[in-house]
Amino acid sequence: MTEPRVVVGSREHLWWLLAEASMLEHMIMCQYLFAEFSLKTGTADGLTPEQAAAVERWREVIRGIAVEEMLHLALVSNLMAAIGAAPSFTRPNFPQRSGYFPTNIQLDLLPFGEHALQHFLFLERPEGMERQDADEFKPVAPPLEPLAPDEVMPRGQEFLTVGHLYRGVEEGMRGLAARLGERAVFIGSPRAQATPALFGGWPQVIAVTDLASAQKAVDEIIEQGEGARGDWRPAHYGRFLGIWDEYQALRQRDPSFDPARPVVRAYARQPFDIQEPQILITDPETHRMAELAALSYELVLQLLQRFFTHTDETDGQLRTLVDGAINLMAGAVRPLGSALASMPVGPSHPGQTVGFAFDMYYPMGNFVPWRESAWALLRERAMVLVDCCAGVDRAGGAPEVVGQVRRRVEAIVETLTLSAPAVTRG
Repeated sequence: MTEPRVVVGSREHLWWLLAEASMLEHMIMCQYLFAEFSLKTGTADGLTPEQAAAVERWREVIRGIAVEEMLHLALVSNLMAAIGAAPSFTRPNFPQRSGYFPTNIQLDLLPFGEHALQHFLFLERPEGMERQDADEFKPVAPPLEPLAPDEVMPRGQEFLTVGHLYRGVEEGMRGLAARLGERAVFIGSPRAQATPALFGGWPQVIAVTDLASAQKAVDEIIEQGEGARGDWRPAHYGRFLGIWDEYQALRQRDPSFDPARPVVRAYARQPFDIQEPQILITDPETHRMAELAALSYELVLQLLQRFFTHTDETDGQLRTLVDGAINLMAGAVRPLGSALASMPVGPSHPGQTVGFAFDMYYPMGNFVPWRESAWALLRERAMVLVDCCAGVDRAGGAPEVVGQVRRRVEAIVETLTLSAPAVTRG
């Protein structure tokens, strides 16, 4: 398939594309986590031993791919910081159909199953490969008009695959470096970069300081998604294709096999940026749990936001931010999201359970530059999460996971306090 050319005529055009890539990676990660949370657990959920073993394999594969999407988000943040742009973790709420992203890129939260796998394979397909998206994804907006290189203000552009977006970014960086000079393009401070030493020892975290390292970061994203030099078998596309084949084989042997709980994307309240009415959680206990999950997810993003836009933090403080975000994701968002998948939406949706919608309650901005103020806000928000956990416990009937989350967040509060003692003065 012939794809339209991605145009980069100025730094602002590149800035726009990287901001769009950041939102895209973020939302694709949420899609994968939603599918993971929806999976049943073992024979207790009515699976045969063979089916339960397959579901556990799929869970691990999807979780690993979601983690790599987080890596992509970190690499895009490094690319943005390298050209002088502040990384951002805000994004629109789900669903996003044609209009916000290019016509062909539509995003929604689907439980694991045939439609979700079709959608994931479509998103991860290598450049030039034809695949059909799931039936519910039909373009409803006309294609975006091509961008002229001399347009002063940036705007959205059409691209058919994620890989082609990044090849456009790579070509644009080379063009800007040739025209403006490499040092003039990569003006960001090396101190602003995430590195393996700061980012949990993750060797694939590539600090971007020049054109060569920028190309290396883009190559890492493309190779993990669609495969290196056309070999997509170990990439996201190949791994999802493996799940697809095994899923279809199990369905052929047992047409009643359903590996997912009956989850629907359900919100604690109507999203501020979505006009169409969304499914709202009306069961009181489930509503409290969904708010805990949303608050945990918000704090993950705030910790990452501060890490990628820090000022005078020490290396130890930067590791505290990253470790806090990773611990919250694994120890709060994931267990709460999984618990919600077994909890009722409410009387208006009998028999359906809650798929965590990764609610964005507001357009997330940045902290003020001053470290003491930013860390005070982070600690305050973590304490709010602790108090909310305690409130859910006091209400009674809370799953055991709430106490586990509370202890995890209390440890993060203590670490934030010890890492920034000035926060607690006065």
